[in-house]
Amino acid sequence: MKRSALLLATLLCAGCAMGGKSEPAAAPAAPKAQLGTWGVDLTAMDKSVKPGDDFFAYASGTWAKTAEIPPDRSSIGAFQNLRIKSEKDIGTIIAELEAKPADQLDGEAKKLRDLYDGYMDAKQIDDKGMAPAATDIAHLQGLKTRADVAAAMGTVEYQINVPFNFYIGADDKHPNEYIASFYQGGLGMPDRDYYLKTDKEILDTQVAYKKYLATMLGHAGLTNTEARAEKIYAFEKKIAEVHWKNEDSRDADKIYNVMSISALKKYTPGFDWSAFFKAAGLSEKGPKGERNVLVAQNTAFPKMAKIMASTPISVLRDYLTVGYLHAYAAYLPAQVDADNFAFYGTVLSGNTQQLPRETRAAHLLDGTLGEPLGKLYVAKFFPPESKAKAEKLVANLLKAYDQDIRVIPWMTEETKVKALDKLHKFTPYIGYPDKWRDYSGLQIDRNDLLGNMKRSANFEWHYNLDRIDQPVDKTEWGMTPPTVNAYYNPSANKIVFPAAILQPPFFDPNADDAVNYGAIGAVIGHEISHGFDDQGSKYNGDGVLSNWWTDADRKAFDARTDKLVAQYDSYEALPGLHVNGRFTLGENIGDLSGAAIALKAYALSLDGKPAPVIDGYTGTQRFFLGFAQIWRGKYRDGALRAQVLSNEHSPAMFRILGPTRNNDAWYEAFDVKPGDKLYIAPEDRVKLW
Repeated sequence: MKRSALLLATLLCAGCAMGGKSEPAAAPAAPKAQLGTWGVDLTAMDKSVKPGDDFFAYASGTWAKTAEIPPDRSSIGAFQNLRIKSEKDIGTIIAELEAKPADQLDGEAKKLRDLYDGYMDAKQIDDKGMAPAATDIAHLQGLKTRADVAAAMGTVEYQINVPFNFYIGADDKHPNEYIASFYQGGLGMPDRDYYLKTDKEILDTQVAYKKYLATMLGHAGLTNTEARAEKIYAFEKKIAEVHWKNEDSRDADKIYNVMSISALKKYTPGFDWSAFFKAAGLSEKGPKGERNVLVAQNTAFPKMAKIMASTPISVLRDYLTVGYLHAYAAYLPAQVDADNFAFYGTVLSGNTQQLPRETRAAHLLDGTLGEPLGKLYVAKFFPPESKAKAEKLVANLLKAYDQDIRVIPWMTEETKVKALDKLHKFTPYIGYPDKWRDYSGLQIDRNDLLGNMKRSANFEWHYNLDRIDQPVDKTEWGMTPPTVNAYYNPSANKIVFPAAILQPPFFDPNADDAVNYGAIGAVIGHEISHGFDDQGSKYNGDGVLSNWWTDADRKAFDARTDKLVAQYDSYEALPGLHVNGRFTLGENIGDLSGAAIALKAYALSLDGKPAPVIDGYTGTQRFFLGFAQIWRGKYRDGALRAQVLSNEHSPAMFRILGPTRNNDAWYEAFDVKPGDKLYIAPEDRVKLW
């Protein structure tokens, strides 16, 4: 910079000496987008592919041919790349904390550094061996009665995934009140289908899981591990057989089942709820008398209670022991961690190696001290102007939704009024919380890693438990600022966009507006659309689970979403493995409607002016290319299988194809005609919002 300034000064003086007029200085070059010159990576495209045959390949085919999934990842793509950046940014923050003298660290910074240092001290962890876990393992192996088992299941600091999992959250029909909610759990593999399907890949996974169970029992110091593993597996398979299917478990009406604790006890004979609640610290009575609880997959609960009552306590002891070791494997000796990864990382996801330890440490800090870390992250990586620009984008998307709802042809005026009321009550949260949590009550000891994690589990549980009888805090964030994600909360009617996702390629202030609307605009539209998807639309503007639709409008909406289900059912992720259109419906509606609304918002942003043509691409073409490139991704087969069987999001390639082939503007922009593979006749295209 100094050299350039001196050169400029010399030239100006030379001009004066010659007596001529100096030329005006050239205007500084406009800031360049991170991808290409205007926000899309044109080198990633494969123009030999017709857009109407495979828009994923057209937009990112060259990238797909050359992109390699790192050995420590199960997928790669725009989201994963931004997550990697977030991990590196957290690493920068950690390095700055490490460089400071201890006496210059405040309480939160010291907690962050002590937790990081304790985790990174692999030698100390290995030297201690299983000693830090010995007391807990001995307790679990010493359980004698079914009351003992129930108490262990309710002991939050064990962090075991048990058949009756629970949390404290807003009551969907009384969103200003908290309620303890119970949902089915207890499986060591991702989903019931891993126990019930019989294709070769699943059968191989079952064999590997039994081997894993035996290995973990060995780490607990037990003998005859293979036979004991078979019994654990048999128990879990019985639980899987009575689990609800995924598509039923996401139905807001079906899972809203409130009952008193005394009714729960009668409903699930054979399980000692009193011992469970006592261990969890949850009082059976509240200010209004006997406490109510929500039991999500209600019909599965008496069946699971019966299975537990008929299972020998010795099997339940081993089951809980393995669950405990799985929960805390990352904080135990390297071999325990490696054996846990061998199944969950390699068998299930296909990763051939773990993430570097410092990257896992970044995840640990974000998951344990997310808001103290988030303060530092925002200060360093999220300038105020980014927040302001994102807020403007959100406002434009909400405006587009407002205009769209007013002209929807299939909805009556009565329902439109209520839809608009809900839209106008949306609350956007951008970047980071206005109020940060207090972590002064969490003790972090540099030399007690496992203890830190158990104390953190208790700290988080009591943070929620201690306010169960207080009004719901609707301003609370469910994600940390360094999280590359976003969400909609129906009971609070709010949309949340953490700082980390508001970066290129999703949001680039220097990119073309069309690309930004196709990227972050579609993400924002996606989250707004969740308020009007098949389940979010069951909540009114105040976050109450209630029907605000006319019967005719709901019927018209369901007819359209049924067509969308059928479309996604036809998508084949792996040979013989199809997307579950009903399970993924909410996310597919979000993708479909989010892209449609974002395109309308882009049109509004032009203020009546025609979109410019850049490098031969129209505004609409640039919009859809931006959209396609944020959703591009490559998966390992195991990860893709897990995605289809247990995740409500469709695989990335279908998140591109589904929304585009239902949008009339895409057909016009890329001259898609009958005979092209992705062509859908106009009358069969699904249009919602």
